[in-house]
This record gives sequence, structure tokens and C-alpha cells, in this order.
Amino acid sequence: MTILDIRNLTIELETDNGPVRVLDRFNLQLAEGEIHTLIGESGSGKSLLAKAILGFINPRWKITADRLWWRHYDLLALNNAQRRIVTGRDMAMIFQDPSTYLDPNDKVGAQLRETIPAGELTGIYLKRRADRQTRAERLLHRVGIKDTKEVMESYPHELSEGLAQKVSIAMAIAHNPKLLIADEPTTAMEPNTRAQIYRLLAKLSAGQGMSILMITQDLTAVVPESQRISLIYCGQLMESGPTEQVMQSPLHPYTDAMLSMSLFNQNAGPKTRLPTLSGAIPTLQHMPIGCRLGPRCPYARRACVIQPPLEKRQQQQYACHYPLWEDSGHD
Repeated sequence: MTILDIRNLTIELETDNGPVRVLDRFNLQLAEGEIHTLIGESGSGKSLLAKAILGFINPRWKITADRLWWRHYDLLALNNAQRRIVTGRDMAMIFQDPSTYLDPNDKVGAQLRETIPAGELTGIYLKRRADRQTRAERLLHRVGIKDTKEVMESYPHELSEGLAQKVSIAMAIAHNPKLLIADEPTTAMEPNTRAQIYRLLAKLSAGQGMSILMITQDLTAVVPESQRISLIYCGQLMESGPTEQVMQSPLHPYTDAMLSMSLFNQNAGPKTRLPTLSGAIPTLQHMPIGCRLGPRCPYARRACVIQPPLEKRQQQQYACHYPLWEDSGHD
């Protein structure tokens, strides 16, 4: 069952040079209990999408959509108070740097206890205090931390990067959210620590039916448990579909280029030239018309100055006038 349905979401930012469209008719659907990976280079609009879902909206943003629904709620139709109730109850987010999430002045235990919903506690003051402590320790156990008392008595800077991220995950799941948005949660981590975090998130999703939107800019970071992936470039959706199908048979030139680079990085020898798309990512003030990949795409033609509609082939969606299959006319 689809619980998050985004159709033609557009976000415009007001600048001194006029409005800039940072998300351009973006589409995404997320099913209950699904892990969906959103992939895009830095500045592609991934974090803005997360903020639009959660309601962290700047008054200078102009947001329109044919549909921005969470379960049976039309998020754009809710006022600020209603939006906070829905997102606070059903959603949570973890960030790439735990230091932005954890207060350096408070011990971990105090911060974790504060995240436990008061409505779930019973009894008088002392019993509620003990119950809060017990629940906090259980949360740390759920995210794979064994020395709970030592961690709870520590300050964030005394923890390793992996432990700090596990603590932030424990805080995020304290109220059993239906949706967890993980914004590049393993950036700059060692491979073993990164694998631990991914396994933990997959376990949480499977164990409590929690949907996860995993945001990353690295195609090699797609976890095996991810059911679907979407690729975004400069605010436009390039391709979306079942993970295995997209990885094995990409339809969009951008997906193909990202796959080529990730496979090359895994197998290349020293001083080997990296295969890349020509050109550079455009600035917000100078976005190309039509398909924004056009100036860098090896298959671009005159028709690419018109933004391609979102098409579907089997279970994959793509936005390209010249998709990658035998009858596309590529040389």
C-alpha cells in the first residue's frame, strides 16, 4: 500500500535574480515497509525534498504539487499546527552528521530520555522517571548498543562516529515513526561502520514495518534491502524503479553514467582515468531549459530542449526522449 504519494512537486526559491525552480515536477511513491533510495549529486534537491515532506518549509519557498499525500492526509492542505501533529507523530529524520542532531552540552542519556513520548509513561513521578530510563536503555539495545549505561553517561563528543549515529537513530525511532528519512547517514564513515548502520536500518524496517527514504549521492551506497531507487539530477527525476531492475537494465543515460562510474571505482587500477559525463553541474541561476541533463548528455538532441514527460516501461519510470534500449536509435 502506498503511504507517501508525491506527484509533480515543484519548489521555487525567491532570489535577487527572480524565482529559481530547484525541484521541477518531481514524483515519488513510497510503500508501507519499503526502503526507497533517493540518489543524486550534491545540490540536486534531495534535502529540499525531505524538508518539504517533513514540513520544514521556508516562507520564501513556493511549493506546488498535484499531490503531496501522506497516508490519507493532503500535506499541503494542512495548516502549520496540523502539519506538526502529523509529522511529529508519524515521521522522523536522521542526518549525515550526528553533531548536528546531538546537543554537545548534555549527556546522551538525558537527550534520549527527552525523546520518549510522555503519553506512553504511566504512574507517579518516580515510576515515570524509572520507566523513561528503562525505555531509553531498550532503545539503545534496539540499535545494537550493548554498554547502555556507559553510553548514556557519555557526552556526544566522547562517542565514536558510529556510536553517535546509532544514538541519533535511537532518538529518531523513540516514538515508532511510520517513515524514517535518512539523509546521507553514513557520509565519511569507515566501510565496516557504514555496513553496520545499513544493516541496522534494514532490520528496523523489517522488524516494525517502518518505511525508509534513504538519501545518498553514491550509487554504491544502495543497500541490498532497498526495494526501489530513484535518481534525481538538478531537481528533475531521471529514473525510478525496482532496485535490481534499474541496476541491471538502466533506461536513462544518467543512470547508466552513474552505474559506469560506480563499477569503475570498484575495479579500476591506480592512475586510471575516471569515466565522467562532460561538462559540470549547472548553478541554480543558470539551469538549462528542458531536460537539465541535456548539455552533458552524450545522446542529447534538439528535442531535449523540451522537458520529457515521465514514461513507464514495465516497472521502471524514466524521463528521457531517447531512453536506452535497442529501438531508441542510438548510434
